[in-house]
Amino acid sequence: MPTTHEVTNQVPPLTGYDVSADPALLEALRREGAGWAEAEVRELGARAGGEEAQEWGRLAERHSPVLHTHDRYGHRIDEVEFHPYWHELMDVAVRHGLHGAPWRDERPGAHVARAAKVFVWGQADAGHLCPVSMTYAAVPALRVQPELAEAYEPLLTSSSYDFGLRVPTEKRGIIAGMSMTEKQGGSDVRANTTRAVPTGEPGQYALTGHKWFTSAPMSDVFLTLAQAPGGLSCFLVPRVLPDGSRNAIRLQRLKDKLGNRSNASSEIEYEGALGRLVGEEGRGVATIIRMVNMTRLDCAISSASGMRLGLVQAVHHATHREAFGARLVDQPLMRNVLADLAVEAEAATVAALRLAGAVDRAARGDAEEEQLRRLGLAVTKYWVCKRAPAHAAEALECLGGNGYVEDSGLPRLYRESPLPSIWEGSGNVAALDVLRAMGRQPEAVEAYFAEVDRGAGADRRLDAAVAGLRKDLAGLGDPDAVAFGARRLVERLALVLQGSLLVRHGHPAIADAFCASRLDGDRGLAFGTLPAGVDTAAIIARSGPDAVSTPA
Repeated sequence: MPTTHEVTNQVPPLTGYDVSADPALLEALRREGAGWAEAEVRELGARAGGEEAQEWGRLAERHSPVLHTHDRYGHRIDEVEFHPYWHELMDVAVRHGLHGAPWRDERPGAHVARAAKVFVWGQADAGHLCPVSMTYAAVPALRVQPELAEAYEPLLTSSSYDFGLRVPTEKRGIIAGMSMTEKQGGSDVRANTTRAVPTGEPGQYALTGHKWFTSAPMSDVFLTLAQAPGGLSCFLVPRVLPDGSRNAIRLQRLKDKLGNRSNASSEIEYEGALGRLVGEEGRGVATIIRMVNMTRLDCAISSASGMRLGLVQAVHHATHREAFGARLVDQPLMRNVLADLAVEAEAATVAALRLAGAVDRAARGDAEEEQLRRLGLAVTKYWVCKRAPAHAAEALECLGGNGYVEDSGLPRLYRESPLPSIWEGSGNVAALDVLRAMGRQPEAVEAYFAEVDRGAGADRRLDAAVAGLRKDLAGLGDPDAVAFGARRLVERLALVLQGSLLVRHGHPAIADAFCASRLDGDRGLAFGTLPAGVDTAAIIARSGPDAVSTPA
């Protein structure tokens, strides 16, 4: 073979590694009360990083779902065909309880354990986690209507993945979806025009209207919003009715999306589709917001997971690639970039798992944790998800042109990264929700400061940031001016929370770098602009595919 085809200075494939070998993740898992789940998280992490699962994810993404509106004989069927590996991914997720285990597991830390499993398994494929997340989130909304919860909750939390359109209550397990937005309203769900007319049977309505975004349309049941006689209301709408006939839900088309391509997102028409009222008429938003709050947690977890995936890829590449006479990882500027990416990823992970802990304790009746969850989750969802696309772009750039080709996997990560920031309320919606929570629930602000104050005295830069934030919050005045600056305020709230968590629980080098660059402002605007004196060696040591927990 000609010498021009000799392969040198190329990076070995990153396969067969343990995705869960992430010190920040495992330390948070133990700290938040779910250390009992570590063995299963490690098992799932090893599988997520293995060649088989990585190939499942790659091909499920490459071969997008296909809509079949009619069968070969002309009968309307409204079905979506997935690549077989989609079902393999779903089966693993459901068997490990990523969709509903915490609702049937009474052990403290169950929601944290699930969060960690979502974090690691999502690095095989993020798309299939959409229906997984919605199923998890549907349970607290459905509990508003006890008789419906009694019938469906055991199926929503079953460890059996039973794909196919059949009567939900006759299946071994079911998946839930959500159908809220319409083309004329988007995030303004109160502008919905879908109508719900009582049929005469108690609790049953016929729904007619067009939904602009309905993800995972092959789900068994959907929580959906429609205008009932008493106002905007929430309904449980099955794909298959109790008599075995298809409900009048017409799939019009699948969305041609930027990323998240393994998952089907659709436009649907309700043509007199039958649904059951969940909660009271006119209380639809209050009911379905229970579902939205849970999916927001998964948005933060997914973004943190993506950051970790991009970071590991970048460190792996830099460790094995040489340029200008030295390994990339040994070159000062690249070390700055990698360390900065690591700081961002660890801050996101620590915050997401802390909020999973708040969800867990709130579900068990802790009122203060419920208030922290209310404000902290909205704040963290905004900031962590907003940072993910820039993080993915920088991780991709660490690989240079190699990162820009599909084989590297980084383009797939880059396309996926904007979604969590859009899903369940884009940046402005999330930021304004924080203002709403602060105005309506001052006790949530108290819970937030009680949390960040636990880091008082550990770092002068954090102390100064907390003091400045308190002062500015006390001086809020004109509502329009407050709304105009909502993003700046929410960003500061997120950074202070992350800083407090890191100085208490993170590695000292990462906490120091975070406070110096995010709170003290000693950095530029791009990644790779950390100030001098940062311990990049200690930071990068926690960041590769073979990372081990180093003493804090």
